[in-house]
This record gives sequence, C-alpha cells and structure tokens, in this order.
Amino acid sequence: MKMLKLISLFSFSFLLAGAQTFTPVEIQRWKQQATQVTISRDKWGIPHIYGKTDADAVFGLMYAQCEDDFARVEMNYIEKLGRTAEIKGANALYADMQMRMLIDSVAAVQDYTKSPVWLKKLLNAFADGINFYIYKNANVKPALLKRFKPWYPLLWTDGSIGAINTAGVTETEFKNFYSENKVAYQPPAFSEPVSTGSNGFAFSPSISANGHAMLYINPHVTFYFRPEVHMVSEEGLNAYGAVTWGQFFVYQGFNEFCGWMHTSSEADVADLYREDVTNKTYRYERQQKPLIEKKYDLYYKTESGIQRKSLKGYFTHHGPVVASRNNEWLSLKANNRSLKGMIQCWQRTKAKSFNEFKKTMELLSNTSNNTVYADAAGNIAYWHGNFMPYRDTSYDWSKPVDGTTKKTEWLATWNIEALVYIYNPPNGWIQNCNSTPFTVSGNYSPSRNAYPSYMAPDAENFRGLNAVRVLSNKKKYGLDDVISAGYDKHLIAFDSLLRPLLKAYYATPEFRTDSSFNIAIGLLDSWDRNADENSVALTLAIHWAEKLLPAIMRIPKTKVQDGLVEQTSAFIRQATPAQLLKPLQEVLDTLLHRYGKWNISWGSINRFQRISNESELQFDDAKLSIPIPFASATWGMLPSYTSRLFPNTKNRYGVHGNSFICAVEFGKRIKAKSLLAGGESGHPASPYFFNQGNMYAKGQFKDVLFYKDDIMKAAVKTYKPGE
Repeated sequence: MKMLKLISLFSFSFLLAGAQTFTPVEIQRWKQQATQVTISRDKWGIPHIYGKTDADAVFGLMYAQCEDDFARVEMNYIEKLGRTAEIKGANALYADMQMRMLIDSVAAVQDYTKSPVWLKKLLNAFADGINFYIYKNANVKPALLKRFKPWYPLLWTDGSIGAINTAGVTETEFKNFYSENKVAYQPPAFSEPVSTGSNGFAFSPSISANGHAMLYINPHVTFYFRPEVHMVSEEGLNAYGAVTWGQFFVYQGFNEFCGWMHTSSEADVADLYREDVTNKTYRYERQQKPLIEKKYDLYYKTESGIQRKSLKGYFTHHGPVVASRNNEWLSLKANNRSLKGMIQCWQRTKAKSFNEFKKTMELLSNTSNNTVYADAAGNIAYWHGNFMPYRDTSYDWSKPVDGTTKKTEWLATWNIEALVYIYNPPNGWIQNCNSTPFTVSGNYSPSRNAYPSYMAPDAENFRGLNAVRVLSNKKKYGLDDVISAGYDKHLIAFDSLLRPLLKAYYATPEFRTDSSFNIAIGLLDSWDRNADENSVALTLAIHWAEKLLPAIMRIPKTKVQDGLVEQTSAFIRQATPAQLLKPLQEVLDTLLHRYGKWNISWGSINRFQRISNESELQFDDAKLSIPIPFASATWGMLPSYTSRLFPNTKNRYGVHGNSFICAVEFGKRIKAKSLLAGGESGHPASPYFFNQGNMYAKGQFKDVLFYKDDIMKAAVKTYKPGE
C-alpha cells in the first residue's frame, strides 16, 4: 500500500509540475532582460529583434514567436517530450512512447548541464523568453506546458520538420510491436510520394548580372510550420530567415556574409538491426546479452481526467527495439539528437566566411539535411548530408542488417571532405530538390561511382529534372530572374506521361466514340504542360495522374536509387491502352458528378484558404478562398502546392508546399525578397494572418528589410517584450 501511495503522489506531482508559479526573482530577471531587447514589427508583421547580447536576441525571439503562435510553439515541445496523449487521448500513447524511446530526455538534461557557457546562456534565454510571455499573458492558457525548461531545445537539435529518423519503421509498426494485439507485419501500402521537402539553388558571380553570388531558399513544408524572423545582437549576430516554431536559431536563411538552404536528405544515417532474441536476451558474437528494459509511465486524456498507462520498452546496445518482422526483433541505431548538432545550428548563423561555415559543417552532426550555400565572397557550395557513419560495404544497408555480429557496427564517422559535395562548379549554378546529388550541377556534378551507395541513395525526381532544365537555359541572372526560375510552372512529368496516353487513344477506336473524351484528349494534346489557374487540361492531367500513381508506385525498384522517375518510365513501357485510357474516363465521370461539368478550370477548384489556426487545418467552400495555379511537386513543378479534398469540401485546398521563400543577392549590401504562405501571425483576427495570401497565389515577393535604418523607417510597431 505504501508503494502504491508513493506512485500516486509521484504521478500527481508529475502532472502538476507545469502548474508551479514563477518566483519574484525570476520575474525580476525577465523584466531586466526585456529592457535589453527591442522588437520592431514591419508592415508584414515580421519581427526584427535587437538585443544587446545573443541571449537577449534569443529571449526576444521566443517572446515574439509566442506572440505570433504560442500554440504551435507549445505543441512542438509536447510532441518532442512524448506527452501528446495528455492532449489528444489514448490514441497517441504509442506515438508518445516511440518519441520517448527515440529521444532520451535524460540525455538532453545531461547535455544542458555540460553545455558550454555561451550555449547555456542561449538555452536559458529560450526558456526565459517563453516563460516571461506566459507570465505577462494570463489570458493565454497553455494546453499543457505551463513552464518551459532550458533543456527542451536539446530534444530537437537540427531544426528539420523530419528530424526524427526511424529508418522506415512507421508509428503503426511500432504500436503493433508494443501493443497487446499483435498482427503479422505487412509492408506499407501505397502512399503518394512525399512532396514536401525543399528546393535550393545557388548562383555564382560568373552567371550573375551584378557579379554577386545569389541563393534561392524554397522549403516545401506543412503550411504555417515556420515563421519569418530577423535576429540581431551586438555580439555579431545578424541573421534573417525561417525559424521552426519553438526553436531559437534561424534554420534556413542568411546573414551579411553567407546564406544556407537545407533540403531533406535520403542519406542513410540510421540503421535497423535484426536481433536474435531468446528469453529476454539477445545473441551477439556468440554470447547472450541481456535486453535492457525501461518502464515508461505515459499519461493520456479521458473524459474522467488524466489516466496513466505503464509500458515496457526494450533496448539492445544498438538502440531501442522498434518493430518485429519475420519473427525477428528490430533495433534502431540513430543519432536523433545531439549537443554538437545544436552548436552547429547556432554557429552557422554567425559564420562570416566560407571557411567559418565549413567549420560548422565539420561538427558532422546534422542528420537530416543537405545544405546549399552561397556567400558574399562569391562562393557557392553543396553538401549532401552531414553526419554519416562509416560502414562495411559488403552489407546492404538499405535493409535491416545482422545484429549478431560486430561486422555490422558503425566503424567511424566520415569526415567532411569524404562526403558528397561540390564547391564552385564551372557552370556557375547548384540545385537540389530532394533529389540525387549526382545531377546537382548538371554535367559538373559529383560522380556516383566515387561514393558508397548508402551515402547518397537519393533518387532523381521530376523536380530535379526540371531544375536542371530551367537552370541550363539562362546565362545571366538577376534577383528577379532567380525568383522566376524558382517559379517555373512546367510540369515535366507530363512530357513523358502524355505521349503514351495519346498513342493509346489513337490506337483504340472504342474510346474515340465519346465526344467529351475526344475533347478532353484534344485539350491534353494541345496543352503546353505549364500550370495555369484557367487551364482545364491541368485539371484533367492532375486527376488522371493521381489515378495512375498507385500502379506506378507498385513498379519494383531495381536499384537503391530508383524512384518515381524510373518507376514512371517502367510503367509507361508496360502499360496497356486500357490502363491509360480508363482512368481518364473515370476522371471525366468524377468531375461531372462532383461539379456538374467535367471541363472545369484548375483554379476554380484548387484553392488557398486560411480560416483557422487549428493544427488540423479547417476548410469551408462557402468561405473566401483564392485560386492557385500551382500543383504538387510530385509532377516536377518547382513551386510546389499540394492540395486535396476534405470530407466536407468539393474544392481542393492546399496543405503544404511553398512556405517561406526567399531570394538573396550578396555583395556590399544585401538585397533580398521573400514571401510567406498566408502570413506571419497565427491569430485569425490579426492583420498579419493572411495578408500575404494573394501575393502567395501570384508569386509576388516583398522586399526584405535587413538594415536597421530601413527597418526603423518602416516599422509599424516598436516595443519591449512585455509591453
């Protein structure tokens, strides 16, 4: 009974820990720090934060982020702490357990304790800025976290939307392993290729109209995942760009000297090990080693209040056991959080030269990103991945490997000069669109044969093909030319997809008896494969291709680096006329049923709308929305806009794609233009909630205010945190 009482008291204390009040000493310290910070909002609502020290700038940034969208700041840390079920209920329990097993909060606390003094100041300022906001805004009710801790950022140390690497193990597969109701493993069903990610372009002075290097920053992420910010301090910080809600460093952006753009990488940085488990031991080098067991007390929301569920997790020396396939347990080896990773993220924002930026890359702790780079000295560069384990190439690391032998252990970490990279290519441009690095600079790209396959298994995609086509066609670029290249609306996939469709049509007489079908074919035949909001052909092509996609994705990949481009080519070679023509007839029937006519323009049903700030986006056909000419990056379009239907809508609404976009020209004075999906603020009543909506639809960029004189002249509001 005493033990049960102790557990109950501990649980009650755990749940109330976030409810503790702030002390007078803390409040006075925050008020004092706030006097050293100034926030100036321009007419777009962008916060320009000025601090005496770097820590002051972090304090101000976190306060400004909370002003704009405290709910998203908080939710990102609820997820990383593995406490989502306390908000969403029992359905999130296994997601929470998976997160806790993949990210060790005890190790994060230890890293905070041993952090260098300068970093600890920033981490303290992170927590202080948010806690000061909570203190000053009693009307804002945190969903769960009533006090932020300075070690929280060390749970999430590289800024990427996909920073947690599971080596392909899904949440469903994890849940299946640890839940009471186990079923045999089934390979994942078809899903559309991930069209999030990013485009990054760099241009050297040799192809610049003004003789300056330029950078194009174009992340494709879930809408409203990142705001646009500017951080300045008297300690040499002056960084502008996109910051992920709840993080205190500019993730994709630039300073006076250099700029960096991250694209998501398929570089293999995590591995699954097949473990031979018997009676809570596992075999390793002819010995039986005990499984490590850890108990996880998880809490979840119910109608009657918060309940607790205890689950047991298993570990080998490789890492957490995350799944079972073919009666073999799989453990995961990954580097999902890193103190050096956080240091790398901050130090690159203050780099003043190529050599200084490269020094940050030499920390080798970025696990999920490629980097496209340009600087004021005229350098451009690209690194494919960063953290990269050295492995025995006699094993196929794209699949789970034998966990019983030391031969499959990571042997070391590749150094920066051994990675796939390119510096200042002769053609003068670099592109990466989440695609293979072996076309990053056209004919001057690195050679695939020079690297182990696990280092760059990325496939070519249609965006990559389109980027090479676009960038190879022009000799000189100005800033507006860079934006124009990034907004090229050609859907290159249809250059190959439509040819067999037309051939099948002319070879199949029975499909030529329907007048509507004939007209539709005529529209597709004469279409230039460019996106336009008034295009009926685009409506037909997108819906038709979406119907083909499951069959395309079922085409086996013959090589590790095969992807949608290769699968599409294989599908075209073997598709029968009926496989191509019947889906188009189904599209005509569906459109006719849904809209009363099949010949409907793309922009009339492909819409941009922001009517709430719920994490589960809300849409309503009866409310104002904006026509969008863009389509999904799946089909090779550079400005990505992924839209879909919702249960209560006839229109398609965008959910991710172009988010924060920025073109930067370096030189004696920075010139930059940017655009943000929707607006800076998460408050529907704010003038900054959707004030960039029409600009977004038209690809109209605003001038970036980077220098203090310009900012102060244009400032709509200047204030201290807490005022």
